[in-house]
Amino acid sequence: MDTNIKLSLGKKVRFGVGDFGASVIIASLQFYMLFYYTDAVGINPAIAGSAMLVGKLTWDMINDGLFGYLIDRTKSRYGRRRPYLLFGSIPLGLSFWALLSLPSGLGDVAAFFAILGTFMLYDTFQTLVNTAYSAMTAELTTDYDERTGLATTRMLFNVVGYIFGAAVTTILAGVFQNSLGFSLRASWSMVGLVFGLLAAGTLLIPAFSKDLKPVVEEAPSEMPAFKSLLSTFKNKPFVKFVIITSIMSTAFTLVTAMLPYFIKYQIGMESSQAVIMLLLLLTLAIFLVPCKQVADKIGKAKTYALGITIASVALIVAFALPHQASGVIFGVAIVAGLGFSSQWVCPHSMMPDVIEYDELMTGKRREGLYYGMWNMTGKITGALGSAICGWGLALFGYVENVEQTDLSRLGIRLMFSIIPAFLLLVCVPLLIRYPITKQAHAEVMRQIAEKKAAEQA
Repeated sequence: MDTNIKLSLGKKVRFGVGDFGASVIIASLQFYMLFYYTDAVGINPAIAGSAMLVGKLTWDMINDGLFGYLIDRTKSRYGRRRPYLLFGSIPLGLSFWALLSLPSGLGDVAAFFAILGTFMLYDTFQTLVNTAYSAMTAELTTDYDERTGLATTRMLFNVVGYIFGAAVTTILAGVFQNSLGFSLRASWSMVGLVFGLLAAGTLLIPAFSKDLKPVVEEAPSEMPAFKSLLSTFKNKPFVKFVIITSIMSTAFTLVTAMLPYFIKYQIGMESSQAVIMLLLLLTLAIFLVPCKQVADKIGKAKTYALGITIASVALIVAFALPHQASGVIFGVAIVAGLGFSSQWVCPHSMMPDVIEYDELMTGKRREGLYYGMWNMTGKITGALGSAICGWGLALFGYVENVEQTDLSRLGIRLMFSIIPAFLLLVCVPLLIRYPITKQAHAEVMRQIAEKKAAEQA
């Protein structure tokens, strides 16, 4: 059976559209979750950041790898992945609504546990659905270049959803508050409901697409759960991939979480916030296809390195902007968007390649387990980035909705630009030396084919 399937545009679109709604809620969380806690609900930033980090370090340390392991072993008439999309999408949307429906006036202890509880509920369904959905990427084709094409199509929907979530969240909250008479807290709750239902609806499209069948679906590994989780770290390319993407996740979370603070308090352009975000994300979307073409020429890892270097330059320029409105921020947004386009294309097309290394070692395909482990490290480091922002804001004396001191603005600038730029540049030499190239992947696939032929003989 030929597993190097060339997928039709229709299949790519039906698969990719699921990422639209999912990325809407992810963008809303990445850009506004901490801002929502501090400026809409009035929670201490250190408390909010700590609660998010505790949730990641407890429940996320268990659920991603465990759910990935269970998803790999699922047997149903709908396959291994689709049941989680079919039955988990609506609970995911409702749990996101709960996340943005906290009451105001909470004390520190109550706020901590309210954030922790709603976050863990949301994260349970997000992990189940996203791990199953992401694992489908590695199953629909094993062709090295076709995976980049599939990932690019998916990321087109992802970035459009990301643009929507980043640009529309505060606008929609303002409509509910100013035009429809909702309170500030209730307006954010309505945003959670609208976005949650949107995410559920788009994820159900690939769930009901029966022609999205895996071209490879081996019997699940009999290895015990805990041993399976640990065995992923024997896959050296995966370990290097996780190190790189974990650093990237921390850096990108710093940028997205601090952008609203930087725009509002450093350059005083809150009215232009939607325009700045649109410029960044539209540029990112425009360069997805060129990024894919560059990756086809020079390789995924080197393209990734080039992109984050460009983004780092933009962030360093942002640090130098004075405490006043500046049109330079629009140029910074465009250049950053160009660079961060590699963040959307490259890791999602690199991840399936490491799974074949595991198949060569174990003789089994464990997509769910690997995507679960990747999601776990990404969410933990993302929460670490949010916690750093919360702790940093408290350390530098941030007070919501007032003119900031020079010290608090310095903290905002450092966490938005210098610290993430440093982290991005740390990844560049790691990516240049990344071991999986097109030729290396082809050799792995050749060895897998030979082993299967020998077993059949």
